[in-house]
Amino acid sequence: MSYDPDEHTSSSFTYISQMGVWWIVLVVAVLTQTASAAVREYHWEVEYKYWSPDCKEGAVMTVNGEFPGPTIKAFAGDTIVVNLTNKLTTEGLVIHWHGIRQFGSPWADGAAGVTQCAINPGETFTYNFTVEKPGTHFYHGHYGMQRSAGLYGSLIVDVAKGKSERLRYDGEFNLLLSDWWHEAIPSQELGLSSKPMRWIGEAQSILINGRGQFNCSLAAQFSNNTSLPMCTFKEGDQCAPQILHVEPNKTYRIRLSSTTALASLNLAVQGHKLVVVEADGNYITPFTTDDIDIYSGESYSVLLTTDQDPSQNYYISVGVRGRKPNTTQALTILNYVTAPASKLPSSPPPVTPRWDDFERSKNFSKKIFSAMGSPSPPKKYRKRLILLNTQNLIDGYTKWAINNVSLVTPATPYLGSVKYNLKLGFNRKSPPRSYRMDYDIMNPPPFPNTTTGNGIYVFPFNVTVDVIIQNANVLKGIVSEIHPWHLHGHDFWVLGYGDGKFKPGIDEKTYNLKNPPLRNTAILYPYGWTAIRFVTDNPGVWFFHCHIEPHLHMGMGVVFAEGLNRIGKVPDEALGCGLTKQFLMNRNRN
Repeated sequence: MSYDPDEHTSSSFTYISQMGVWWIVLVVAVLTQTASAAVREYHWEVEYKYWSPDCKEGAVMTVNGEFPGPTIKAFAGDTIVVNLTNKLTTEGLVIHWHGIRQFGSPWADGAAGVTQCAINPGETFTYNFTVEKPGTHFYHGHYGMQRSAGLYGSLIVDVAKGKSERLRYDGEFNLLLSDWWHEAIPSQELGLSSKPMRWIGEAQSILINGRGQFNCSLAAQFSNNTSLPMCTFKEGDQCAPQILHVEPNKTYRIRLSSTTALASLNLAVQGHKLVVVEADGNYITPFTTDDIDIYSGESYSVLLTTDQDPSQNYYISVGVRGRKPNTTQALTILNYVTAPASKLPSSPPPVTPRWDDFERSKNFSKKIFSAMGSPSPPKKYRKRLILLNTQNLIDGYTKWAINNVSLVTPATPYLGSVKYNLKLGFNRKSPPRSYRMDYDIMNPPPFPNTTTGNGIYVFPFNVTVDVIIQNANVLKGIVSEIHPWHLHGHDFWVLGYGDGKFKPGIDEKTYNLKNPPLRNTAILYPYGWTAIRFVTDNPGVWFFHCHIEPHLHMGMGVVFAEGLNRIGKVPDEALGCGLTKQFLMNRNRN
């Protein structure tokens, strides 16, 4: 027997009146920012270059010859204009602006097949959008597995000019974390699409700001720490670590973002406490920790006070969590300028917590609460989805599926199909809203076969939606993986986590409705569930998917559409493919 969540929904219309004041405040804030807002225009060319991210040369996707791509720095209320030229010879291209809500510009979200066509080789496409609030964000490729190929960079939004930053610090650093393989991306994609699947395995290196070290270590002098030789670098080496230079007795903001394709990570700074103050572009209630777990798609800010021995330097370590690691810790140095930058720390780097200590991971997530003054979630939902996350087979090919449907995006972007009411653009029948409640999540699926689909979930405008993501066992063995789920076009409230199967009518009583964090990425832990709540206040079509690159490539995602009659003007160049190409040609001819 299947469970219909809509039979047990509650009205969220009370939310509209609650949010009325908040929207007035937001509008006033936006109007205030507009007076000092700037237009920041960039001209970017994306192409492959030979590069040595971890001291071993390979092909890397670069932006204007840089890897990672240039950092965008802006103020809240600014308009970002990126004229993006595809100089790849055989591949399409898009860039997703991760964490930017794209109010009024859904076509600029940068999700191929969802909000735009891929930019063809030789073409230039212009992204134009407003960054409405401060936060730590990033951008990355969202076509095929181009994020794995190195197409990413930081996007930092400071408080609007004339406004005060609520955090107090003396300086800041950006640390963009990623994983790196020596196998070329086309080969990785082929392996994932083969029968039987050829899994890419764990990354060869973890990169910090695009720099890592393969087959050597910055901590080789500690024989009990590593068997690798000491790293040596020449001037200009692309893999030489970026050292963080700090002054004693100061406080620094370290902005962390993870663009990893696969790895969950843990970061620690030797001998120093970290105060976590921001998550996914939203202020949170500060808390102190020795280290921080960060999953693909997440961003954080931490405050670090340089209160240790100023004659010493200290390791910054990044290690793998959530998967049995076969990748050496990434290391760089926190250099007190009162000590020589070449001086190595006097003791081994922090040890990464055990990879499968999931209780530790959950406890970290459960420490994150919204900051005082943050908007509260509506008390009740109007629509609910319960999404079962499984690994399946299609004609012997390994796929991931949601409620037994493996997503394949259509040739015509959804945004074009719904904007111009093109009936044949995708399957208009909604995917399943739940799954059979007798499904055993603790064991491999008894009937492993699934099917592909491209249907979407359509919601009315300005209603409250709950999404329960339910994890399960994979195809073989007794294993359940971590999945970081990212929603485009929205921040959402993380209402709670639970072990085992979600129990409708019971587990809702455990929700945090007082101060849940606003995020754009939520973690689904092994054999558990995660509950999120959002409001359909952003007209458009939005991806919701696992941020692990191979998992999305293999079908682990869904698409939400909302406020379809409120979608504004969409540039023709965003939709010049599939069915919309002919539609636009006919319209312009008339």
